[in-house]
Amino acid sequence: MKKVLDTDEGARRLGEVALVPHSSPISKSGLLFFNTLFDENAASHIALGQCYSKCFVNGDKLTAQQIAEQGGNKSLIHIDWMIGSAHTDIDGIHADGRSVPVFRKGEWA
Repeated sequence: MKKVLDTDEGARRLGEVALVPHSSPISKSGLLFFNTLFDENAASHIALGQCYSKCFVNGDKLTAQQIAEQGGNKSLIHIDWMIGSAHTDIDGIHADGRSVPVFRKGEWA
């Protein structure tokens, strides 16, 4: 893990946070594809490393510098970890400290 984290400066930063309901079709299938591009659709997940430019408004038209200025991360790696389950509860926190349910028991609130 240390070797992966030492790949470059961006390897130690979050590149993705994806919320996927437990009831997603891939999750419901019960299959493990041993391919992250499929398996990541079965559960909420996070990734270290490179962010996706397509997640920014007009990301396909932005330069790497513009993405960085908006907080986007650059790295040679992008490694996903699945973290979701039927027990996942997630709350969003407003700037004023109010909490709002986002996920309850692995599903959108």
